[in-house]
Amino acid sequence: MLTGFKNFIMKGNVVDLAVAVVMGAAFGAVVTSIVEGLLTPLIGLLFQAKGIEEMQWQGFLYGRVISSIISFLLIAAAIYFIVIVPMNHMIERRNRRLGIDPNVKEESAEDPQIALLTEIRDSLRERTL
Repeated sequence: MLTGFKNFIMKGNVVDLAVAVVMGAAFGAVVTSIVEGLLTPLIGLLFQAKGIEEMQWQGFLYGRVISSIISFLLIAAAIYFIVIVPMNHMIERRNRRLGIDPNVKEESAEDPQIALLTEIRDSLRERTL
């Protein structure tokens, strides 16, 4: 029982996922501090408030929603430009080096069970005719 657990934990994808979660949390903290320390006060000055989060209308704190949206967009943009774009570039370079054409899709081999069922169906059709 413990051996199975050990094998599960030692798989690369579990470790990679754990690292990604920790890095994501750390990166989120950095972006949150940028939003709260720089952007929120600047936008708040435009609307004569202490910060975005203090902006309200008849008790509705719409500033908090705006702040959360800004944080989300900044995190998404950073992930896209820091992780996705370089990764796509590396994959493209590797494919060019290996001579893989991204526009050509590999034909998947027919499942043997599907082939067998098709053969049985055709055989039964011939018998009834």
